[in-house]
Amino acid sequence: MSDQVLEAVQALLPTLRERAQQTEDARRVPDDSIRLLRETGFFRLLQPKRYGGYEADLVPFYTAVKAIASVCGSTGWVASVLGAHAWHLATFPERAQDDVWGDAPDTLVSSAYAPVGRAVRVDGGYRLSGTWSFSSGVDHAGAAIVGGLVLDAGGKPTDWVAFLVPASDYRVDDVWRTVGLRGTGSNDIVVEDVFVPAHRVLPFSDSFACTCPGQEVNTAALYKVPLYSLMTTTITTPLVGMATGAYAAHVDHQRARVRAFGGGKAKDDPFAKVRVAEAGSEIDAAWLQLTRNITEVLDTAKAGRPIPISLRLRLRRDQVRAAERSIAAVDRLFESSGASALAEGTPIQRFWRDAHAARVHVANDPEAALKLFGDGEFGEQVTAGML
Repeated sequence: MSDQVLEAVQALLPTLRERAQQTEDARRVPDDSIRLLRETGFFRLLQPKRYGGYEADLVPFYTAVKAIASVCGSTGWVASVLGAHAWHLATFPERAQDDVWGDAPDTLVSSAYAPVGRAVRVDGGYRLSGTWSFSSGVDHAGAAIVGGLVLDAGGKPTDWVAFLVPASDYRVDDVWRTVGLRGTGSNDIVVEDVFVPAHRVLPFSDSFACTCPGQEVNTAALYKVPLYSLMTTTITTPLVGMATGAYAAHVDHQRARVRAFGGGKAKDDPFAKVRVAEAGSEIDAAWLQLTRNITEVLDTAKAGRPIPISLRLRLRRDQVRAAERSIAAVDRLFESSGASALAEGTPIQRFWRDAHAARVHVANDPEAALKLFGDGEFGEQVTAGML
C-alpha cells in the first residue's frame, strides 16, 4: 500500500507546487490541499489498521514528506506533523483513540508538546489550562495533543504528561505572522479550565520507555518506537525536503540564467558547479543518515528488542546534523543564485526562508543533542533530553 500512496503523492506534487505562493499568502495550507493529501492515503500511513490505517514502515512515510516539502515547504511541514500525530494517538489508551477516530477515522490531530500547560487532578481526570504556541496545521485538526505539568496541592509539578483535547475544548488564536513557513498556520491553542478525562492523558515517561497503553491494541512494532526518535525525524525530514526543492529550483534557475555583467551563462561557471556538487552531497548525506537510523530503530522494535540509548543518541546526533547540512546546502545555493532570485514568488527565496524557519525548531537545535551524544560516548549516564 505504501507504494500506491507514494505514487499518488508524486502525482499530486505539481498541484502543490502551483499552490506554494497561495499557501504562503493565506498563512495556512488550503483545505483542498489537505483533502487531496487525504485522498492519496498519506494521512493513513502511520494510523492503526483498526481505523483503516496502513501501519506502514517509517521510511515510506518520510519519503512522502520529503517529496511534499520539496515543492512546498509549508505543506510538507504540516503534512509531516499531522501525519505523525496519528502514530502518537495510537499509543494513547484505546478509549482515547475511539474518542477521536471511532466515528470519524479521517480526523487529524495537531500538537504543542512544550510543557506550558498546568493541570490539577480531580475525580476522573484533570482540570487543564494553558496557552500553547506553534501548533502547526491546527486549523485542519479535530483534536490536539498538548504538553503540561501536573501540579500537587502545593503547586509543585509531579509529572509531565500529554493531554488529548478535542477541538471543541480549545480556542485557536490567529497569531502566525512570520518570515518563513508562513503557510503552516502554526497558531496558538488556548485551553481555559477544561476537564480532561484520565484516559486522554499519557505520561511522557511512558513514551520514553516505549510502554504505552495503546500497544495493547495496536501491537505492530511501529508503535514501540520511541516518541522522540520519531518526532525529531518528523521535524527534520521536511527541512531535508526543502533543501531538495531549493536544489532543484537553483539548478533550473542557473541553467537559464545569464549574468548581467559580461553576459556569461551561469551554468558555465566552474565555481557554480562546485557549489551544486557540495550542496547535493550535503543533502544526500542528511537523507541517508536519517533513513538509516530510523530504519534501524524500527527493525530493532520488530525484533522485539528495546531501543538502546546508544541508538537513540546516534539518531539524534545525525538528525540535528541533517538539519545543519540542509541549511548549509540551501545557503550555499542561495548565495550563488543571483539578485533575480530575491524576487517575491521565486521558489529559491521561499525555500531559503522556510528552511531557516524550520531550523529554529527546538528539535533541530544541534548543541543540546550533540552534547548528549558526547555524554554517552564518554560513559556518562544519559536519562534526559529528547530521546
